[in-house]
Amino acid sequence: MNKPIQNISVAFLHEIKTIIGQSRTNAVRSVEFYRVEMYWKLGERIFKEEQQGKERADYGSYLIQNLSKELEPEFGSGFSVRQLERCRQFYRNYPIASAVRTQLNWMQYKMLISIEDASKREYYELEAVKNAWTGRELERQINSNLFERLLLSTDKEAVMAIARNERLPETPQEIVKDPMILEFLGLERKPHYYEKELETALIEHLQHFMLELGNGYCFVARQKRFLIEDDEFFADLVFYNRLLRCFVIVDIKTEKISHKDLGQLQMYVNYYDRHEKLPEENPTIGILLCANKNNEMVKLALPENNQTILASQYKLYLPTEQQLLDEIKKEMEIGGIEV
Repeated sequence: MNKPIQNISVAFLHEIKTIIGQSRTNAVRSVEFYRVEMYWKLGERIFKEEQQGKERADYGSYLIQNLSKELEPEFGSGFSVRQLERCRQFYRNYPIASAVRTQLNWMQYKMLISIEDASKREYYELEAVKNAWTGRELERQINSNLFERLLLSTDKEAVMAIARNERLPETPQEIVKDPMILEFLGLERKPHYYEKELETALIEHLQHFMLELGNGYCFVARQKRFLIEDDEFFADLVFYNRLLRCFVIVDIKTEKISHKDLGQLQMYVNYYDRHEKLPEENPTIGILLCANKNNEMVKLALPENNQTILASQYKLYLPTEQQLLDEIKKEMEIGGIEV
């Protein structure tokens, strides 16, 4: 008779499954990188062949069309005219082979090479690697104009320095976006939402919300209760930001905000600074996430040297690129920023 199999420890089984999972992930990444490497080499070879026929301006177009006719029947749609044009553009954007990152796949590089502005392309490349974004997450950040939204609150040099890990964020304005795009909630467009409804949707999509919030956020609490004498108060959402080393309180308002809303949030921030913050931590930040706001009222309601209370308007749908760029341009002009 066969001997009965002894029970396997949970820890041992978990370790074995981890080894298998990591190996499979590494195998997929390896295949993806070889694919990226292949397209880079194709782009290099096509580009250099074009240079030999540069006396004919249309040589490159004929070369790629004829090459695709030869390759597609044998190797498939991965070698279409459009794909070969991408290979050439890939090499032109990344002419040094060692600059091609093993962490990114071809889907991600296709999105990156479609970005004409070199600084903008570098920003998304660095952030995708740093935050281990999937292709879908990278696409979402590009489509929501993350780079341009950050430029509303800080300058280009600061945005790039943080992306390159040359320095850490020093102020809330460097990481808090305005507007915040919450299209991932999937809420219908209707004139009014209850704050509890929006808060619940954010919790249900917490991973996506934290992606929109940005780097360094850790979730702490929802409806954090604190007592001031006999009065109860509740902070909608509380996070901790590891980069700024401080608590971040998010208060949700589904209507146009007033100075009273800013005063309430200031009270929450003061409470956390006096009762929750450790001596070595930085002052608490408050973000008023609102459906609409009066920028001038916000400025007048807060001290001129305010660094802790920010109002950020949210949008429940992904606007077209032109709509968002027009809005950003308008905000920059109002703020006296050169565009």
